[in-house]
Amino acid sequence: MKGIDAALVTSEIRRLVMEANYHLPKDVADALRKSKENEKWLLATDTLGRIIENAEIADTENVPMCQDTGMAVVFVEIGQEVHITGGGFDDAINQGIREGYKDGLLRKSVVGDPLARKNTGDNTPGIIHYKIVPGDSLKIMVAPKGFGSENMSRLKMLKPSDGLQGVKDFVIETVELAGPNACPPLVVGVGIGGSFDKVTYIAKKALMRSLDECNPDPFYCELEKELLEKINSLGIGPQGFGGRTTALKVAIETFPTHIAGLPVAVNINCHATRHKEVTL
Repeated sequence: MKGIDAALVTSEIRRLVMEANYHLPKDVADALRKSKENEKWLLATDTLGRIIENAEIADTENVPMCQDTGMAVVFVEIGQEVHITGGGFDDAINQGIREGYKDGLLRKSVVGDPLARKNTGDNTPGIIHYKIVPGDSLKIMVAPKGFGSENMSRLKMLKPSDGLQGVKDFVIETVELAGPNACPPLVVGVGIGGSFDKVTYIAKKALMRSLDECNPDPFYCELEKELLEKINSLGIGPQGFGGRTTALKVAIETFPTHIAGLPVAVNINCHATRHKEVTL
């Protein structure tokens, strides 16, 4: 059994929260630069240039790349031979969020009750997803999620008879409805299968995959490419000003489902697809 001190978890979460908000992942930055090179519309090229410049300033000056520093989503893969010592695991994670948002001068955007709307003042609690895996390591990924894009996300319980075309239509429709509101260019996470709750989880988890990676299943890899092409043909473009870069990536994750169901979730992320991870 491997012991990991709760204080170390707090320290790492504090660091990851700040780094995720300051530093755009390399795969996302590279995709933005490539999209700029491929754009034909001058306004789209200029907009992508400003997005890239903004990310570079944030990176060099250690300031948030967006005023919406998100609700902290934390993905945890904990080895079954790991034991957290010196405090509760949830408490350690939330304390790290609390310290990171305070010390990093990040906007606190969480309200304690969804209807009373009183700000908690420290951006807690975070959204924590746990997965138990073999071994004695602990992997933590922090993904601050802004709500300009989150609000444009959708879930639909399709019928099996809706089939592949129904899935395609729902994904494209969701992006069309989002328009400029989700701050394109987007990263589009798609979950297919599971249940009402599972499908939304895998859609969000899909956003954590590197933009350089395709779904390992050749069928879904081709579907990702097809959907990306169709989304970019919508002409919404960077920040909604037109162009061929409405999305940088479509990432699909699937899970077995019931014979009577075909759940589909589309979790939209803006170009600031922020996530940082550590393995302890």
